[in-house]
Amino acid sequence: MQPKTNPQEQREPVTNKTTSKTYLFVIIQFTSLFFIIIPFSTIKHPLLGFIIVFVGLVIGFLALSKNRLGNFNIRPDIKEAGCLITDGIYRYIRHPMYTSVLLSAFGTSIVYNELFHWIIFGVLFVNMILKMLHEEKLWHCHDAAYKVYAAKTKRLVPYLF
Repeated sequence: MQPKTNPQEQREPVTNKTTSKTYLFVIIQFTSLFFIIIPFSTIKHPLLGFIIVFVGLVIGFLALSKNRLGNFNIRPDIKEAGCLITDGIYRYIRHPMYTSVLLSAFGTSIVYNELFHWIIFGVLFVNMILKMLHEEKLWHCHDAAYKVYAAKTKRLVPYLF
């Protein structure tokens, strides 16, 4: 007689195989960032833009300071020995590195305030949201604690989203 299993306990196996989809997320992200930082015009709003970039960089530093070497991954794949971080800035948002990238790119777009930069920022924004959702799907399969963590924290902006 086979033991009964709870359907909620059954999880898809998480493979550590990097797919072309994960590489595509990273390629779009870095290509967008490259084009956002290229100055096609004069600086138009330096103070506001640089303040936002600075806030983004601080958030990124806080996130990196909580990651042990080998736990951080640019691709939205879960590393085999990867562990869920829930303290520090991760207590307030699940994806502080995504917030950091988006704020820094947003601030840079404000600095130049050109249509080209805003279009590229839109591409980056959509890419980062899709990348984030893909990563969350993997975490839900990888670690049962992620569901509890996700219920307590917002994705990118504390208390809002």
